This record gives sequence, structure tokens and C-alpha cells, in this order.
Amino acid sequence: MSANLKMKKLFVIFGILGILGSFASLYAAGRGNEVMVVYNTRLAESKSVAKHYAEVRQVPDEQVIGFDLPTNEEISRTDFHNRLEKPLVQALVQKKLLHFGSESVKGADGNPQRINGKVTDAKIRYLVLCYGVPLKIAEDPHMKEAGAEQTRIELRRNGAAVDNELACLPLIEQHRPITGPMNNIFLGSTNAASLNPTNGLLLVARLDGPTAAIARSLVDKAIEAETNGLWGRAYFDLRGLANGEYKLGDDWIRGASEVSRRLGFETIVDTNGGTFPTTFPLSQVALYAGWYDENVSGPFARPTVEFMPGAFAYHLHSFSAATLRSETHQWAGPLLARGATATMGTVDEPYLAGTPDMAIFFARFIFSGFTFGEAAYACQTTLSWQTTVVGDPLYRPFAKGPQEQYDELEHRHSKLIEWYYLRATNFKLINGTPLAEMVSAMEKLETAKKSAVLMEKLADMYTAQGKPASSAHALQEALKLDPSPQQRIRIMLTLADHLIPLHQEQEAYEVYLQFMKQFPDYADQLAIYKQLLSLAEKLGKKSEAASHQKEIDRLTSSRNQPPKIPALRRGI
Repeated sequence: MSANLKMKKLFVIFGILGILGSFASLYAAGRGNEVMVVYNTRLAESKSVAKHYAEVRQVPDEQVIGFDLPTNEEISRTDFHNRLEKPLVQALVQKKLLHFGSESVKGADGNPQRINGKVTDAKIRYLVLCYGVPLKIAEDPHMKEAGAEQTRIELRRNGAAVDNELACLPLIEQHRPITGPMNNIFLGSTNAASLNPTNGLLLVARLDGPTAAIARSLVDKAIEAETNGLWGRAYFDLRGLANGEYKLGDDWIRGASEVSRRLGFETIVDTNGGTFPTTFPLSQVALYAGWYDENVSGPFARPTVEFMPGAFAYHLHSFSAATLRSETHQWAGPLLARGATATMGTVDEPYLAGTPDMAIFFARFIFSGFTFGEAAYACQTTLSWQTTVVGDPLYRPFAKGPQEQYDELEHRHSKLIEWYYLRATNFKLINGTPLAEMVSAMEKLETAKKSAVLMEKLADMYTAQGKPASSAHALQEALKLDPSPQQRIRIMLTLADHLIPLHQEQEAYEVYLQFMKQFPDYADQLAIYKQLLSLAEKLGKKSEAASHQKEIDRLTSSRNQPPKIPALRRGI
């Protein structure tokens, strides 16, 4: 056996991560015949999205249906019931996709109890709402419900996300209350098959976004990631809260980051109070969860974001999905516009405890191999409330076990195999493989010598070993291997930082000069020019130092202009 083959086998054996494949295969994946697709007959684009999804996922023609609905994002409670909810139930029953009947169950006291109006048979599990179907149900102040006064006053509302209300459609004949949220009995479920209309839940998601084209693309990117795997880096943005009523949000996102890290994703966690700054080199994003800005900000506000095909991105805010039609306001729409494949958000104030638990979502989606729709409803604390789920609910990028993923990528000679090796390296390190062993394996791996992703990882491991010179060399090699633009920014700035303590000031100076040539629109040019000035003075480059000082003066003057402070909407 060749040395290189031995090294490959070291990476290929994921050990206990192989359990992913066994968990994922315990139940059948969602299929097109398990889906009902709904569009708005008033919008040709809505029908176009529906037809495209049905073709891609092989949804039977009789399971694609249109309703005459308002074309704006909000629908009245009356219109919701009369023009969407009620005719949809009628269609499902007529098409024999749902059957309502009665059933005897064991009551809390152990005695038989008869339940009428229960879904006793279901041919579908998923409902897909297409671009143009209203997003939220308006509050109806005239609607009065018996017992509503027992609901906490801040939750005493009947407005909700259309998706979340339709998720409870199997309970329609049981006349459940609609004032306030309903506890989600499926929270934390580990049995995907239990998420079923016969148990009172319809898995509702929407193909939506700022444009119909974006909505249509969500299933295409989902298919691509199912074919090739969801690869890339994971980013988590905490607020650094150690106590207080909002600590729960940090706990959820921190838990999600731990799931990601333990399953081998290159995981970056920011614990500063603010969100990621605009200058943050957000590269090759597969997973993101963070909080708490009202409108898209930082690196996500840039015109382009390096989302990988299939990327899931979520920002926790009370009004993160108050609209899906904007590319600049709130979060859900902008994330989709910049390339995310799936997201969640809230259409109105849910209060923190009424938002999804991201730790559960990541565990079910990645580790358990749930579909996006299953994971999205297993992580929601409440139903009949404010959460909208955007993306293909059948999307299931982690259905394949690691060995199967590796074999397919190697057979196709796919460059994506570099991400497999990165994830395998991280997984082995987190599970106790000595750092020196993984460094040795990476040094000998032929794929690493052609991969900016793996050379950057090797540099990180050298740094952890206390070998800054080796790390700097690996970073220099990585720059020759066509890194992505944001990865190049990170590598160049890290390289310069490494070179200065090694007394290679001239080399560091040249890196910064090249950086400014390659990224003239970099958001924090002031910091780079300060580094250039310091190095020019050390190297005796007087004229260049004077030039850098002029740039510093110019940038400082413009930075001192008073900023316009936007009005912030009160949220969580």
C-alpha cells in the first residue's frame, strides 16, 4: 500500500461519525408524492415557481393547486380562512390526501377517550407555499375567543405566520384556539416519521424571496447540495451574554456551534457583543446562525456573500422575516438574495422563547439527517405563531454517510473532496487524534498540495504547534492555489501578521501593498495604511511613509464625519 493511500485511509475513516449514515437511513426520505404545492392564481410567477418545483421534485399534477389570494404579503384572518385554509382542507379531503375521522385514544386518566375530527390517514406530510402566497395573517382586533383572557397579555394576539398557522391544519376540525401561540409537542423530536398530519402536524415551508427567480432557485440549490454534499465553513455570532433573560438566545446559538464543531465543520464563533463587522472575511459559508440586528448588516450587507450551494443561514430577530420582498431590510429576504438556500425567520414579535431553538435544528438537520422541513418543525417551541420556514422542505443534504460521500466525490474527481478532508481532520482532532499525527497526514496528502482550503488548515495547525515560520510558508502556498476572494483576504492579513514577529518586515510590507492593490474597496483601509506606515518607518522608506500618512489623514477626516443613525424598531 502506497504512503499516500495510507494517508487517504487515515482521513477516510470518520469513526463514530459513520453513525450519521445509519441514523439517516432509518426512515424514507421525503418524496414528491408526499407534497402538496400551493400557488396564487393572481400571479403568473407564483404558478411558474410551483410548476418548477413540481417538475424537479416529481410532485403529481393533482397535488399542485392554485387559490385566488391577495398579492401583498399580508392577508386578513377572514380571507385566510375563507380563501386559503378552508378550500385547502376541502381540496386535500377531495383528493383523498387527508382523511378526517374519529379515533379512540388512551386519556390522561388511562381510560379510552374518543377524538373526533382527527386526521386518521395522510398521503402527504409537506405543504409548499410558492412565491405570491401571503406571508402573514393580520391581527384581527374584532375576533373574540372564549378563554382568550387566560393567555398572557403580551401573547394575546391572533396574527401569525401563514406557514405556522397552516402547520396546524390537521387540527382544524378540533376547533383549537388561535389566540396566542400553541406549544409544539414535537419540539426536540428524534423520530422524523412522527412529524405527520395523523399526529396533528403538517410540515409547511415556502419557496419565496425578494423575486420569483430567487424563490425558484431554492430547490435547484437544494438538489445540487443533495448531489454533492453541503460543504464549507460554519459561522456563529453570539452576543457574549453570561446571564439575564436574553441569555437563552446565546445558549441556543452556542449549542448549534457545538454541534457543528463536533461534527467536523470548520467552525468560527464570535462572542463579541456586536454582530460580525463589515470587514470580517466571511468565506465559503455553509452554515450561519447569529443575532441581533434589525436589518442585514456586516459582511452580509455586502452585494455578494460567499454562500456555498445549499447553505443554511439564520439571524435571530423579532422581525427578521417581517417581509421577504426586500434585499436590504430585515434578514430573511437579504440572506436569500445573497445566495442562502434555506432560512427561517419571524414575521412579527414572537418573544425570544417563541423563536426556533437552533441547537436542536442543527442536531436534527446535520446529525440525524432530517429533511429541512422536519428539522425546522422539530426545533420550534411554538406553533400557530410567528415563524416562517423558507426553502425546500424536502431538502436533505446529510442523508448520505461520510463514506458514501467520500466515494462519490473521489469517483467524480470533484474538487469538493478538499472539504471532506477538512471536515475529517477537524472531526479527528475533536475526538482526540494527536495534532502532530494530523499535521503529518496533511503534509503527505496530495490533495492538500493543490488546495487553498487544506493549506490554510495546515497553517492553522502549524500555529497551534507553535511553528509560525511553517505556518507563514503554508499561507504563502495557499495564496498560489486560487482561494476565494474572502479567503484570500483572511490569508493575506494572517500572513502579514505572522511575518512581522518573524522579523520579515519587508515581506509583510509587500503583502500589505499587494492587499491594497487587490482589494482597493476594503472596508477598513485605515487599519491597513496604519500597518503600512509603521512598516515603512521601520524600513526607512520615508517617501512611502509620507504617502501612507496622507492616506491616513484623508481616511481619518472622512471617518470623523457624523454618521446618520437609523431609527431602530424595538424587538426581542
